[in-house]
Amino acid sequence: MGERIKLTASDGFTLNAYRAAPEGKPRGGVVLIQEVWGLNTWIRSVVDRFARHGYLAVAPAMFDRVEFGYESDSYTPEQFEVIGGLMKQFDHQTALLDVAAAIEAAKAGGKVGITGYCFGGAVSWRAAHHGMGLSAASGYYGGGVPNYIDLAPTIPLEMHYGDQDKGIPLEQIEALKARYPDVGIHTYPAGHGFCNSDRPGNFNEAACTKASARTLDFFRKHLG
Repeated sequence: MGERIKLTASDGFTLNAYRAAPEGKPRGGVVLIQEVWGLNTWIRSVVDRFARHGYLAVAPAMFDRVEFGYESDSYTPEQFEVIGGLMKQFDHQTALLDVAAAIEAAKAGGKVGITGYCFGGAVSWRAAHHGMGLSAASGYYGGGVPNYIDLAPTIPLEMHYGDQDKGIPLEQIEALKARYPDVGIHTYPAGHGFCNSDRPGNFNEAACTKASARTLDFFRKHLG
């Protein structure tokens, strides 16, 4: 359904992206931030799903500044080692330039929202703090809560976490709720990565269905 495209950031860097457009006029734009495995099969399928719901959806390749073109459908310990090396080189501040390029591309669909999973959930919170011309953000199980808890959102934001996530202790989620009572922070009886249907050990269909419906309702409210 979608297509691979190139985006150019404001500093001149060219990065890969995946874009999917709906049939007919878009009801808005959505920027989708990947998990740590790049623009792999599952992420592309989620972009396509947003397009089927009427949104012009764009996913930037967030690791292209570290390893151009990196993506993997292999969820193995060896790949986690590779990702660990990539993350050591990753610059969150510079990466926002790539997020901004994706937002510009998605603006062709109207008001823009951002969403993301795991790594992308944390990036979504950071984007909500900076605003970046976005109208809403809905992030999923963004790790490293202590790294973004002080970044107050400036746009409508909701987050989705599994209450059995071993990497995101429940007390961190409760701290977010206490700090930001106006942010819709939802928990589900699930572990980490509960929306990735390509990882049977992580996927929780009931939790993902409920969270995804909330995201769509949230975007319909704030984007169209």
